[in-house]
Amino acid sequence: MTDAELIEKLKADLGDKVAEIANPARRRLFLKVAPSDIIAVTTRLHDAYGVVFLSTISGVDNGETFEIVYHFSTPETDFNLRTEIPRADPHLASITPVIPGAILYERELQDMFGMIVDGLPDPRPLVLPDDWPAENYPLRKDWKHTRPEEVIPGGKS
Repeated sequence: MTDAELIEKLKADLGDKVAEIANPARRRLFLKVAPSDIIAVTTRLHDAYGVVFLSTISGVDNGETFEIVYHFSTPETDFNLRTEIPRADPHLASITPVIPGAILYERELQDMFGMIVDGLPDPRPLVLPDDWPAENYPLRKDWKHTRPEEVIPGGKS
């Protein structure tokens, strides 16, 4: 199946759940979906197109919104689902019921951006220390790092 045929099949299959489909390179598709349709589209890609491998989830702070890209791979095609959520209410549904391995990436989104992943089976912090300050998200554009004073044992005071 060619990329053009696959795009037409996806459009027919997913209908209005996909706002746009881009094909920037051979066998590489970007599907823009509403946050409310992430689970439905992921489920359809899993069931009908053999999407079972999630290589990562990327997040970008665009100021007023967060953009999230789910990077799925099959032997034939890379599917990238793009969605945006408002920074003021950063809720996103977990796709772990469909792709269980997404849990690590979704926990990382919570730690690094402060996104709230609804339905996440284990919402504990993943990459940040337990004593990390609340409301302090390192991948947000407005995050300011304050380096703690360095203490060298046996060093000069």
